Amino acid sequence: MMDRLRPWLVAARPATLWASVTPVVVAAALAAADDVWRGDVFAVLLAVAALLQVAVNYANDLEDAVRGVDTATRTGPLRAVASGLIAPATMRVGIVVIIAMAAVAGLYIAWVSGAEMLLIGVVAVAAALGYSGGPRPYASLGLGEVSVFVFFGPVATVGSRYAFDRTAPEDAWVASVVMGLLATAILVANNLRDIPTDAASGKRTLAVRIGAGATRRLYLAVVALAFGTVAVGTATGWLPPWSALALGAAPLVLPAARAVTSGATGARLVPALVGTARLMAITGALLAVGALV
Repeated sequence: MMDRLRPWLVAARPATLWASVTPVVVAAALAAADDVWRGDVFAVLLAVAALLQVAVNYANDLEDAVRGVDTATRTGPLRAVASGLIAPATMRVGIVVIIAMAAVAGLYIAWVSGAEMLLIGVVAVAAALGYSGGPRPYASLGLGEVSVFVFFGPVATVGSRYAFDRTAPEDAWVASVVMGLLATAILVANNLRDIPTDAASGKRTLAVRIGAGATRRLYLAVVALAFGTVAVGTATGWLPPWSALALGAAPLVLPAARAVTSGATGARLVPALVGTARLMAITGALLAVGALV
């Protein structure tokens, strides 16, 4: 049984799930600070976020294999379809099953929080499938970073906060900018690593379009903006006072930043990718703690 499940677990890329659940945790903490937290809503939001992330990962695994992006020269985690562990048709079924599970969970959120949550869910599913699939996947149009900022920032954070009591307070919007920027930094690091293989396969990500040098500078700018948003948000009162705790996570970016700015390529950039994902999770956790203090 485990041998049959292992390829699906590999393709799900569990390490990436932090990027999807962290905005939900931050939103839940802000809701708790406003005394509107609900355990059932929180649990279902986590499930929806994780399932949609898995759907994105499965779709990316499938489409990159079908389009010839994933080859023997690729650097990064094992790809299930390209390696032959999962057949393309089987992966398509898996994607449908995961999206159906997310939809069922989403119906509960819509029942509790309002039908408008259905619209958010439909848009999120369309974005998940359109990232690397369809006739014109927007990841290949250089729009991946914009999409990640929007869906891991305002959609995930403000949308989750709205689910608790149908309000979207100012602090949720500011926190969403922080979450969106850090999620974007993860993708920037990922696409920097993949420039050679993406360019060779015709996948025109933003990193391919602007080049490695500009992508490295973009990474630093995005991370700096994230922590700048925390500082400004705290100073102006747009975020709870103890949100300044999140600034304590800033030094954690140094190893990743060194890898990015050193000119590292390929596998040498994997620590930057992992480190940035960890940075987002810890920053989100500290924002959550700051909201609850």
